[in-house]
Amino acid sequence: MRTRLAQILGLLLCILGWGFVGCTLAMDHWRGAQLGGEGGSSVVVTAWYWSDLWKDCYEDSTALVNCVDLGVLWTVKPYIQAVRGLLMVGLCLGLIGSVLTFFGLECTRIGGDQRSKDCTLMTASAFHLLGCVSDVAAYCLYINRVAAAFLHSKADPSKLSYEMGPPLYLGLVGSFLILLGCAAHCATACRVNHPESRRPTVLFICEQGDEREVLRGHKHTCGKSNASQDSRNIFPYKMASVVTV
Repeated sequence: MRTRLAQILGLLLCILGWGFVGCTLAMDHWRGAQLGGEGGSSVVVTAWYWSDLWKDCYEDSTALVNCVDLGVLWTVKPYIQAVRGLLMVGLCLGLIGSVLTFFGLECTRIGGDQRSKDCTLMTASAFHLLGCVSDVAAYCLYINRVAAAFLHSKADPSKLSYEMGPPLYLGLVGSFLILLGCAAHCATACRVNHPESRRPTVLFICEQGDEREVLRGHKHTCGKSNASQDSRNIFPYKMASVVTV
């Protein structure tokens, strides 16, 4: 029962993290910069510049937004294209891993025997892990560019000082949830595949005539003949001790 609950919890964590990563593709404000609105500033009107993976936008204090769409393939910046590709690859791998996880769950009636289910669950965890690595690489690449622009703005005040937006934090949280789900699946699969390592081994020696057999396990009986023979060997000694006393 605990194994099933852990597997279902791992699946929910992976799906939730995959959903968070997918939502970041459509979210705005991957990075943002504010101009004006500070005490002693010569600029009276406050303006916000923000960007995502698909457009660059300008918003003034009257909530008027003007956006310029980014190019799709050749006119976009290389790092933007790399972030797009890594996130899409991560989402595809996560989708494959989610489908395979349904075949590897212990509570489902598809996927074959228990050993086949464990192999399928480990394969699904590998797909989730690869997708998580791809997502984290995309977010780290974008954060690196934002940090570089921030440092350049400190050296050159004429440049905008961009800061990280909510989608980056949400994507990192989603990647962490996927990692937790993979850990739960791997732990349950390894526990099922190696149950003997956590149980003590007891040896039983059964003698039948001149033959001696060594049995390994927890509950073994030597048979009625051995039990009766042992009782006959024990009771005479008890009687003898009573007579001697």
